[in-house]
Amino acid sequence: MKSKLKKFETIGCCGIDCGLCPRFYIKGDSVCPGCGGWDFAGKHPSCGFLTCCAIKKGFEVCSECNDYPCKRFDSERDGYDSFVTHRKVFENLDTIKNFGHTHFINSQDIRIRILRKLLTNFDDGRSKNFFCLGCALLPLERLQEVHEFAINLGSEIELKEKCKQIKNYFTKIADSLAIELKLNHK
Repeated sequence: MKSKLKKFETIGCCGIDCGLCPRFYIKGDSVCPGCGGWDFAGKHPSCGFLTCCAIKKGFEVCSECNDYPCKRFDSERDGYDSFVTHRKVFENLDTIKNFGHTHFINSQDIRIRILRKLLTNFDDGRSKNFFCLGCALLPLERLQEVHEFAINLGSEIELKEKCKQIKNYFTKIADSLAIELKLNHK
């Protein structure tokens, strides 16, 4: 089915930040359209969260359901999933539940714009995953600080050095907040 199943494909039914995931920015056939985005079924043929939440119940995200959080979230609660953007599923879903879709999407749109600028202007060809991770996990005000740092780097600095300085700045902020900017492998 080549249709769109949800209004906001940048946030998964399960709370994953699809719009901040590296697969959302891949060029070519393996690009992910986001949760319920165009041809999602062709990329992810069976997603229990999407089936239950969007297809059966007509919701955008699971936190709209009276059964949230249901048993589908057991692996999230136990920390078994190493997929980076899963680290914030409960925070994302609770934000939507408490403040609404518009509030969340507006904040996420800022993160996505910053990520796109980083990928367009500062990616050395090896930093997409790192930038996606930093944009997903840092508090918004600290992410905006990283963005400001990046755009103020001098034009005389080579791309590789700019990227290195930005990644160091990301890491410095993340370390100060006890946020790990790498995958957890269990």
